[in-house]
Amino acid sequence: MTTIAARLQAVRSRIDAAAITAGRSPDDIRLIAVSKTFPPAAIAEAHAAGQVAFGENYLQEAVGKMAALAGLGLESHVASPDGANFEPGGDVRPSAGVRQRDVDGAREAVELAHGSAFSVARPEAPRSGASSPQAGPLLRPLEWHFIGPIQSNKTRQIAELFHWVHSVDRLKIAERLSSSRPAMLPPLQICIQVNVSGEQSKSGVRPDEVFALAKAVSPLTGIRLRGLMAIPEPTPDIGLQCLRFRVLRRLRDEIASRGIALDTLSMGMSDDLEAAIAEGATLVRVGRAIFGERPPHSGS
Repeated sequence: MTTIAARLQAVRSRIDAAAITAGRSPDDIRLIAVSKTFPPAAIAEAHAAGQVAFGENYLQEAVGKMAALAGLGLESHVASPDGANFEPGGDVRPSAGVRQRDVDGAREAVELAHGSAFSVARPEAPRSGASSPQAGPLLRPLEWHFIGPIQSNKTRQIAELFHWVHSVDRLKIAERLSSSRPAMLPPLQICIQVNVSGEQSKSGVRPDEVFALAKAVSPLTGIRLRGLMAIPEPTPDIGLQCLRFRVLRRLRDEIASRGIALDTLSMGMSDDLEAAIAEGATLVRVGRAIFGERPPHSGS
């Protein structure tokens, strides 16, 4: 078992244990592996261990990874959890600032992790009187989540390339994502980011402004409002962790009581996922506990 696979297994065990402690089903919680600043080979390694959803903060870095990993798992493509038969990475090309040699080098690393030409084992055809053995694991295509601050001039590419956006905090951004989403793709799944700890430097809408933004965003076509996201100020105080996540859960419930149904709470990271799950998280975003200490970021 590789280091990343072992760490993934440990994180999944934490999620399962936290869910059971909270009286919830582990199946109700999805893991987003936050791969920002890590190379495509690390993503391929996690994917080989069964991880599907990956979170990125920096658009140009993500575009390079999508190009390097294009086609990974598509041989065994199945519908996404949202019912969308969207194949991420198709026809992705290096954009400005992404060198072709970097993409080619990353592809070599991916091939080492998954086998030549991204080969994925297919189930064999059933034999007469025999069961249907499987040569190896069926790997699903990558699912890309944008979780960083969004600049207006980046909305077109984000709308074209990602499945989810967790960090919408302005109507203007939601409108641009909506109008830029290609008609042949299913709606872009989005969350509104809420600043639950009141940090001046933190992105996110204030709690008292969330309903107004949700009401304005929910009718937009091209996107689908799924829920709320938060990145609270780090603290080792578990009680304070729970209190801040509870703010997000109560906002979700209040919005639902006013006629806008939301099914997603994107909250919890490496150091506080147990508190987030106790307060109702449905998506947890974990980077360091899976990939290790984060290398410096050099892109945009």
